[in-house]
Amino acid sequence: MSTTAPSHAQSSTERVHAAGLRAREASKQLALLTRAQKDATLVALADALRAANDRIVDANADDIARGRDGGMTESLQDRLRLTPERVASIAQALQDVAALPDPVGEVVRGSTLANGLQIRQVRVPMGVVGMVYEARPNVTVDAAGLGLKSGNAMILRGGSAAASSNAVIVEVLRSALAERGLPADAVQLLDGGHEDVEALITARGLVDLVIPRGGAQLIQTVVLGATVPVIETGIGNVHVYVDAAADLDIARAITVNSKTHRPSVCNAAETLLVHRAVAPAFLPSALAELSRAGVRLYLDEQARVVAGEVPFEAATDEHFATEFHGLEMSVGVVDSVGTAIAHIDRFGSKHTEVIVTADRAAARDFVAQVDAAVVMVNASSRFTDGGEFGFGAEIGISTQKLHARGPMALAELTSTKWIVEGDGQVRG
Repeated sequence: MSTTAPSHAQSSTERVHAAGLRAREASKQLALLTRAQKDATLVALADALRAANDRIVDANADDIARGRDGGMTESLQDRLRLTPERVASIAQALQDVAALPDPVGEVVRGSTLANGLQIRQVRVPMGVVGMVYEARPNVTVDAAGLGLKSGNAMILRGGSAAASSNAVIVEVLRSALAERGLPADAVQLLDGGHEDVEALITARGLVDLVIPRGGAQLIQTVVLGATVPVIETGIGNVHVYVDAAADLDIARAITVNSKTHRPSVCNAAETLLVHRAVAPAFLPSALAELSRAGVRLYLDEQARVVAGEVPFEAATDEHFATEFHGLEMSVGVVDSVGTAIAHIDRFGSKHTEVIVTADRAAARDFVAQVDAAVVMVNASSRFTDGGEFGFGAEIGISTQKLHARGPMALAELTSTKWIVEGDGQVRG
């Protein structure tokens, strides 16, 4: 079964236009589905993925081999890799979405006016949503599942690094939809080059929303080039700040987990900031543990003084501004919570920021003043995730402030519609 527009003899604009028309028709059918129908379909899609586990893993192995031969970094290979366990996990995520409340039809607010008109604002699907993303084949499944549950048809353009994985996954999903009598075009995959991206993000009138997910260059390309509305997901230059009042054992555990649990993802910590008052007591053991875990350390001048016996390099502004996507970390010593906030304002990406402290006033100041989608108090940055927040899968993590911010799931894939019911009222 084809996963793309049928003919590459067409231009990218023609292919994307045709895909958009098919998606528009599919979205109309999705809008009529009950929650029970959508949930049963999500379970069927999950079962189809489990049944195709070997095919998906084999296709992914081709992507990994091609990436390795092309010099792909280990961290990007980790983002790309699908093991049987990871396939099982993304299938389970679909079932988790099935168990969540359906946002479509939810009444956001409403009232009865003095003239008897009944008005209510209800959630409705966006319609057709485009996704542009890089080497994360799990995003293909998350987007399809969240799109179906929220009543949206999805046009997906994954990165070339995951081409084989995505092709098999989308074929499996489309076949499962067709077997249930639902439009396969509710999930479509574009496999063209940058011209397809340009055509997708400028398909105003056919595509209702575009969500980019990936590195800074991809996101900026979409944000600056789109004429379709965009929800901007951002890079994760994440900080852990260890306050003067921190429990140092807790701080060490949070720091190591935030950096090393899965260093290639956007909610992994990239910078450690430590209050001057606890730096001599905290940094030698914390840096030693990070170093034993394989973390390459970049230390500012004050951190170097109390670093102990660990290998390090001198930190530069470039280090502090970098999302490493791997086992590297910048470390700085600051004079106060205010100084930490100023550093985060300068170098942060408005994704996730962490404070470790037992001082409620310091935590309150940090939460109030740090400009980020998620602020953690005494918890690992790795919890910034739609699944961990109880949303099931996520479509991405928004770092903007309009419509959606933080992990985006079902509600963020809806708009609203005002419904007004009367019994003959006219305006005088």
